[in-house]
Amino acid sequence: MKHYQPIEDYGIIGDLNTVALISKRGSIDFMCFPDFDSPSIFAAMLDKDKGGFFNIHPILEDINHKQLYLPETNVLLTRFLSDEGVAEITDFMPEEENYGGKEIIRRVACIKGKMRFKLECCPRFDYARANHTITQINEHEVIFTSQGSRRLMLRLLSSVPLQHRNGDVYAEFTLGGGGLADFMLEEVAQKPVQIEELRSFVEKSLFDNINYWKNWTGKCNYRGRWMEMVHRSALALKLMTSYRYGSIVAAPTFSLPEDMGGERNWDYRYTWIRDASFTIYALINLGYKKEATAFMRWVERQCNEIPDGDYLRLMYTLDGKLDLQEIELNHLEGYKQSRPVRIGNGAYDQIQLDIYGELLDSVYLYDKYVEPISYGFWQNLSRQVEWVCNNWQREDEGIWEVRGGKRKFLYSRLLCWVAIDRGMRIAHNHSYPLNPSWKEERDKIFHTIHHEFWDEELQSFVQFKGAKTVDAATLFMPIIRFISPTDPKWLSTLKRIEEELVSDSMVYRYRPDEEVEGLTGGEGTFSMCTFWYVECLARAGQLNKATLFFEKMLGYANHVGLYAEQLGVKGEHLGNFPQAFTHLGLISAALSLNKELNKESPRDSLL
Repeated sequence: MKHYQPIEDYGIIGDLNTVALISKRGSIDFMCFPDFDSPSIFAAMLDKDKGGFFNIHPILEDINHKQLYLPETNVLLTRFLSDEGVAEITDFMPEEENYGGKEIIRRVACIKGKMRFKLECCPRFDYARANHTITQINEHEVIFTSQGSRRLMLRLLSSVPLQHRNGDVYAEFTLGGGGLADFMLEEVAQKPVQIEELRSFVEKSLFDNINYWKNWTGKCNYRGRWMEMVHRSALALKLMTSYRYGSIVAAPTFSLPEDMGGERNWDYRYTWIRDASFTIYALINLGYKKEATAFMRWVERQCNEIPDGDYLRLMYTLDGKLDLQEIELNHLEGYKQSRPVRIGNGAYDQIQLDIYGELLDSVYLYDKYVEPISYGFWQNLSRQVEWVCNNWQREDEGIWEVRGGKRKFLYSRLLCWVAIDRGMRIAHNHSYPLNPSWKEERDKIFHTIHHEFWDEELQSFVQFKGAKTVDAATLFMPIIRFISPTDPKWLSTLKRIEEELVSDSMVYRYRPDEEVEGLTGGEGTFSMCTFWYVECLARAGQLNKATLFFEKMLGYANHVGLYAEQLGVKGEHLGNFPQAFTHLGLISAALSLNKELNKESPRDSLL
């Protein structure tokens, strides 16, 4: 098998349009361009031979690699340490807000000694399905032009001489102590930067980028424990937002496997109403009102376009469309031969009843803490609440998007209760007219959950009606304030979840069942569920246990504080990377645990 870098060996940079994944060896091995849901131009993570990459590395055998972010920024440093010298690459993307995005900048610096480097820029357009041509303007400038229906022109500008061969660009160069080499890969612009302007442009945009991220991080209102990890998670979430549309992707990658060598490979470069609503909940709690407002405007546009009698869908493209047909890219072998490689997402036309609860909860918080919503927006939302009142008893595919058929899932009922409850609260806060049937339906769901989803033999709430299994999504019950975190029925359920789903403090979302899932193979522990577990322990007063498990989980972050969706038995990261679910779960757990610890030992007592 070809050698693939572990998923956790990557840092990311971004411009609020898209991101690039850069390995500790200095190779950009994944990038969709110019937007998150555009076709890839680099995808060596999914096929070492065919995917394409942009690598800069010293020509040395014995070398150590380190990678870190400049503090409180998304500027990534990749360091090379050897007996012959020390060098580093500074990677960043000027952000959309001030620069318009659409370029990646790489500055190579020799800190001491002398090093010789090799550069390889090998794009593979349209998911490695399209050929391209090269036009060398001069020894410092090359144009890549893709062929086929998705025409894209990229310009590589370099402070060192370039040469090309078989559609790829190469360079070798030597730097002594204090030496610099600059490279910029960008979409061809009308007024491109010229070679004599490159160094000054790189320096200005670098300092502007550092200041942008430091200013953004400085707006965070959290000053509690684990602040560095909370800030890093917030910075990761910010990189997954679209400045142009206000929407938020679940993850910026596609088809990184949940089961190594298996078929659980999905495309997450879209806006799930659920994931984005959770993200806004986390950002509101940190004081980021601007991002919350942009997403609410996006949701309002989606609600305005829903025909009468229709309902909000569970996921959309960044610009709010439903063009999400799932396709298999059979020419790519997949990460460590994990096939098929999928783009698009076939779950887009599923019914997932829980999304309305997550959305209405985030709207309720937005309306209360950020800005009152308009009456027009409320009218559209109230139609969605009406739809929930009329449809909450339906079967659906649930939060985990199972492909083994619909069920009456507990979590879906729970979030339908939240949707109606938060809708009623918003109406009361504004004195809006309120349909009296809402309270009746909300209370029906409450009694249904307590009577039809409680198993006396197990002494636990179960995954779906008639099941004998539990689901980690049930951990959301006390977090969403459906049940007290110290209620005997809840503590008994928590004990059952610990017995069946918790492994050394980490939580599986459920025990794999091919009949329910419709898939083969297994998966790792689900990191967001682990953070939910920590939050439940904290709210139940089990603070020592919650703190221990939270800090153990922090130890599974990669070298720059990022997480994929899941963790394997050897601590390897599984699934798409980085994952918004995981980072928003970390933020919520940190805030909740910090709040409970402050109750137990208030700061004033230490003075």
